[in-house]
Parts: sequence; structure tokens; C-alpha cells
Amino acid sequence: MSYTPQDFYFRQAKSEGYLARSVYKLKAIDERYHLFRAGMQVVDLGAAPGSWTQYILEKTGLEGKVLAIDLQPLSLRDNRVEFYQGDVFDDYVEEIITRRVWSGLVSDMAPSTTGSRLTDQARSAALVQRSLILAQKGVATGGFWVAKLLEGPERASLQKAAQTLFREVFVFRPPATRKGSSECFLIGLKKLPTPSAQI
Repeated sequence: MSYTPQDFYFRQAKSEGYLARSVYKLKAIDERYHLFRAGMQVVDLGAAPGSWTQYILEKTGLEGKVLAIDLQPLSLRDNRVEFYQGDVFDDYVEEIITRRVWSGLVSDMAPSTTGSRLTDQARSAALVQRSLILAQKGVATGGFWVAKLLEGPERASLQKAAQTLFREVFVFRPPATRKGSSECFLIGLKKLPTPSAQI
């Protein structure tokens, strides 16, 4: 897929002080679905370099908290951010998340691409499923979940799994998504008290 790396959103991110253009994807999701409020505590998976964390802090204010997790280091320092560098499939990451109850969980995680569309889609789906399991265990009743997905044959089953946990489930493609990309976002709102099925 060919694209211009320094496109409109890249330049806008630079001018507005954000660490990556991907912030405008989360901003569009928030503007559509009204996720964040002052004082919320949110888990940010795949957080590096930190643009989603920046946006969440802006929206949640001085009382907001973010638990940021990534394999790569976070290019952001703020006393409202707790950062762990590690793999979301590790047990200790799950333990960290489930120590508290969170207002929501967002995931911008993406697999290391192989060049095989089906392999990349399957790996992306595994990350989405993992984020959904962590949301099931760590997000409060009424909370939200957002996860990036490379669209493929697993999308329908992931949506179905999300519908067992959330009252409302949506698929959204933000304007900042690059042309030609198969990327979309699954969004779950109003987490149910108890799941009706095992993920």
C-alpha cells in the first residue's frame, strides 16, 4: 500500500503537539460516541508513542488516570500516567489491569506485519480478542471498549463476542484512516453487568 507519510494529519499532529497522527482516529471516535468525561480512569493498550494517552488526559482532566501498556517505550511523561512496557498476553499485564476497575479500555494495537494479508488479519484479530478479554475482566459496568482491527473473516465473530459484553457495538472507520487500509475500529458501549457467553 502506498501513501504519503507526512500527510495532512501528520502535519496537523506536529502543529498541535501530538506524538502521532493516530490521535485523530481516537478524536473522531470520541466525537461520534462520546467516550470520555472528566475524572475517568482508562486503560490504553498499544499506547506508544503516546498520542492516544495525550488525548485521553486532555479529556479526563486533572483527576483522570491512564494505564498505558506497550511493547515499546512511551514518549510521554505525566504523573497521571502509569506505564508498563510488556506484552498484553503476559499474565502480569492482566494482573496489573485487573487490580482496579476502569472506566474504559482502548486499544490501538497492531501486529507486526508479515506481508500475508490473512496472517496479518488473524494476528490483528487475536489482539482484538485479547483486548476484549481484558475489558471483560477490568472495565466497570457501563464502561466502554475500543479496539483497532484489520478487517478480515474474524470480524463477525469478534462483533458477536463484543455483543455479549456491551449493550451497543459499532464498527467505525475514522476519516484519518489511510486510503487503502483495511483498518477499522470496533466499539463497545455500556458494558453489561454479566456476560451472557464466554469469549
